[in-house]
Amino acid sequence: MAEKPYVGSRLATVFGGSGFIGRYVVRALARRGWRVRAAVRRPDLAGYLQPLGDVGQIHAVQANLRYPASIAAALAGAEVAVNLVGVQQQTGRQNFEAVHVFGAREIGRAAAALGLRTLVHVSGIGADSESSSPYVASKGRGEAALREAFPAAIVLRPSVVFGPEDDFLNRFALLARYLPVLPLFGGGEVKMQPVYVGDVAEATARALEGGAKAGEVYELGGPEIMTLREIVAFVCRTTERNPLLAPMPFPLARLMAQGTEIASALTLGLFPKALTTTRDQIELLRRDNIVAQTAIEAGRTFRGLGMEPQGVEAIAPAYLWRFRKAGQYASSGAV
Repeated sequence: MAEKPYVGSRLATVFGGSGFIGRYVVRALARRGWRVRAAVRRPDLAGYLQPLGDVGQIHAVQANLRYPASIAAALAGAEVAVNLVGVQQQTGRQNFEAVHVFGAREIGRAAAALGLRTLVHVSGIGADSESSSPYVASKGRGEAALREAFPAAIVLRPSVVFGPEDDFLNRFALLARYLPVLPLFGGGEVKMQPVYVGDVAEATARALEGGAKAGEVYELGGPEIMTLREIVAFVCRTTERNPLLAPMPFPLARLMAQGTEIASALTLGLFPKALTTTRDQIELLRRDNIVAQTAIEAGRTFRGLGMEPQGVEAIAPAYLWRFRKAGQYASSGAV
């Protein structure tokens, strides 16, 4: 889509605007001429967002989803809003219930009270309040809490998201650089539909501008359905690494994850993040993470938003090359 000039009229608030997906959403909205208010816990660390737009177009403000007053202040004067806030692991007061459920509800309440036109909530495929996974269950409860407060909210559920700053493909590439063996939890048979972060941002922007039906849930997956084994093998091929891919049954994987959780806690977070896996993350690998057939038939996918998503093989090599032994020169023979 052609970029629109910054006219400084429409205001969009993006909760979690400094995060992985957030920075792409901020950029997508700025290119369309929106003024963007990035609502984050640490605005002093979000200065890198400003070059994504014109001077004065992007502004970071302090907001914490545990404090309703800060949510209302961040939404004041906005026409639309996006909620991208989420946590992968629970740490202190930043737990699943506080962030995914209470936070979503309060954003919905404030958006309704202030009369916002559109609210987009980014969740995840498989969100289910009845799930045995605390993470997935909180995502499901969060969607329900948001809908109760703002029934017209549009929910986007992406599969696993990849991109230059991801903690997915980059993590496998980092482990393949240093470890002779990579464990494939559950045998690596779980299916995923990796989706490019730029496509998720584009879908969000289109939903905010009327391209999605109010009150609907859209499931976003890339063009390829891949098993975990296939994804790890792709990363190894791309980075020109050759570790052994060893299947690990779920009971052993849970024990290993518990060990890394304990190590991380005992070292006050100093245990390498790349080696840390939680039991909840292992639980997530018991269920396929792909777009449901019902969503496809109902047109609640990228195609329903007028988009064709980009695949892993088209995007990822452009940022995974740095994990090769000779970096960008690995394939040319020049070292």
